[in-house]
Formats: sequence, C-alpha cells, structure tokens
Amino acid sequence: MKVVMACGGTAGHINPALSIASILKKNIENCEIEFVGTKDRLESTLVPKADYPIHFIEIYGLKRSLSLKNIKTAWKTITSVAACKKLLRRIKPDLVVGTGGYVCFPVCYAAASLHIPVALHEANAEPGFAVKMLKNRADLIFVNFEDAGKFLKSSKSRIVHSGMPIDCRFDEIDRKDARVKVRLSDAEKISILSFGGSLGAAHINNAVLGFMKNYLPEHPDVSLTHASGGKSYAEMKKLFDEAGLGKYPNISLVDYIYDMPVRMVAADLVICRSGASTLSELAATSKPSILIPSPNVTNNQQYKNAKLLADMGAAVLIDDDKLTPDSLAAAVDGIISDREKLAAMQTAAGKFAVKDTESIIFENLMSIVKNKK
Repeated sequence: MKVVMACGGTAGHINPALSIASILKKNIENCEIEFVGTKDRLESTLVPKADYPIHFIEIYGLKRSLSLKNIKTAWKTITSVAACKKLLRRIKPDLVVGTGGYVCFPVCYAAASLHIPVALHEANAEPGFAVKMLKNRADLIFVNFEDAGKFLKSSKSRIVHSGMPIDCRFDEIDRKDARVKVRLSDAEKISILSFGGSLGAAHINNAVLGFMKNYLPEHPDVSLTHASGGKSYAEMKKLFDEAGLGKYPNISLVDYIYDMPVRMVAADLVICRSGASTLSELAATSKPSILIPSPNVTNNQQYKNAKLLADMGAAVLIDDDKLTPDSLAAAVDGIISDREKLAAMQTAAGKFAVKDTESIIFENLMSIVKNKK
C-alpha cells in the first residue's frame, strides 16, 4: 500500500502526520509512505529525520480574499495543484492524508480530482483555512476536538472524532513510577510542571521567574520544574542564580523537558501554552492546567483551544497580556489549595481524551480505501 502525507509549516501540522504514518506502518506490512511539503519550512527537517522521503512543492499561504497583492499567491495555488496532480500520477498512492498547513490544500485537492481517497486531520478547536476549503472534497475528516465539527456542517457524515495521535507513553506510564523517576517520593507534595514550548516563551519565563521568587520559597510543599527553552536558558539561568533560587530544593530550572511523558504524568498541575498536541497530552494524562494561549498563532487558534478546556472545567485560562507573577500565583493557589477542585479538574481533563485514537484512525482510513476500489 502506498500513502502520501501532506503537511507543513508548524510542528502542530507535521507531528500528527508523522504519528498517522507510524500507525499505518505499524499495521500494514510493507506500507510505503511519502510526504509532500515545502523546502523552507519545518517539514524539510522533521520528515527526513523520521526517515521518510519528502517531495517539495512551491506554494504560499492561502488568503481569505483575492486582491492585487495576492495575485501571486492565487497563481501559485493554481499551478501547484497541477504540479501535485503530476506528482500523484507518478507515485500512484492508494490514499492521501492531509493534516493542515497551506501545502495540504493543493495536494488533497489534486488527489480528490484524481479520485484518490482523501482523509484530513484537524487538530484545533476551529478548523484551519485549508481544511475548511477541502471539507467537501475529503472522504473523511478526523477531528481532535468534537466541537470542531460544527464548523464543517456540510461534511457531518464524514466527520470522525478521533482525538490526536500522540506518543502512547502519555497514557501508559504509572504515576507512582513517574514520581519516583523525578525524585518526588512524597505523595502529598504538589508537583507543578511549566514550559512555554521548545524555543521557550519570554513572557511565560518572566512570569514563572517572579512566581519562583515570590511564592515558592514560602511554599516548600509545592515543587516546580520549569523549562525555559533552549534559546532562553542562559539568560534565565543567570537571573535564577542572581535571585538565589538554586538553594531551594523545590525549585528546578531546565532548558528543555526531554522526558515529557514521565514529567507530565508525575505532575499535579501543568502551566503551558495551548497548542493542540499539548492539550491532547494533558487529556491523555488527566492533568489540570493553567493555559496561556500564544497571541502569535493564526486565527487565534490557541485561545479557542484553551477556552474549550476552560469551559469544561479542566483548565484555567490566562490571556498572555494579563500574565504576571501575581496573576499566575493567584491561579496556582486557587487550584492547589482546594483539593476537591484539583480532583474535579483532573476528571474534566480526562473526559477530553479519546482513548482508542490509533484504532479509530486506522480502521476508518482502511474503510475509505476499500470503498473507493
């Protein structure tokens, strides 16, 4: 069986594609998978590292309206569809899967025109522009958030609530074992994990540093591990040392969380951004969270993601421009000082998880391939 994966731009589009590719490889003997992306974006690095071949097309971001300024974009979109048809005729895939990003549009549009089965996966609470444009051409649309279906009403019969394909370790690690691994033997101690993403987030780093100074020395029963991000670590470590925070055993600063499944399972509360993959990991581990949506994401997707969990009672949402050491301390204290609230948030977070994501995705993909033959 041959499969083409179309994704690009950000890790939020690429990682689900890599996970779906792994599901197919795991379940189909001799499955051949090739990717399509663009040369200057993250897929050009992540896909080859995962040992998959990748083809590059030239495409620009899709615009919501046509103007003189966007003529080049419109022309490139038209020509890229033709290029994708040529590529697909050469590869002859049995299935094309798109996981978002503007490169997804011409590949999946071309596949539908050639009567090749097309499946989409939408990670966010509100579908992106490419998925909305393709909704009537796809044979199947997987959604991470069940509420995303309301934006795709004309495709209701083809929508499947699958959740997000993520590292299986997030829901397989035992909490007691995880706490031993991170040296948290005291069952009563509250453990907090905080991070702003692989590259860090200056605003979150600053707020957490203030929280470390003002709150944690007075609360030795609360431990915090904060990942500053690799690029921010040297500066953050300097400020950390200048504040004398290294003498407190309940405060830890690292550059990056290399063992995220273990750290998240061990935690009682997580402070982070609200990308779709992160929220799925929180759900898989039933973790209460304080979510600070990034203000720099297209269509304010992270805010919409975070609001869904906050409305469910699984998270507290703090807008990025309202994040301060004091607002963070108030949010943390409001959660961990009330064990009943903490437990209720944990239950609510777990309800968002889809436990059998892998089988849902695989079985539905095989169904559309079979039906098209």
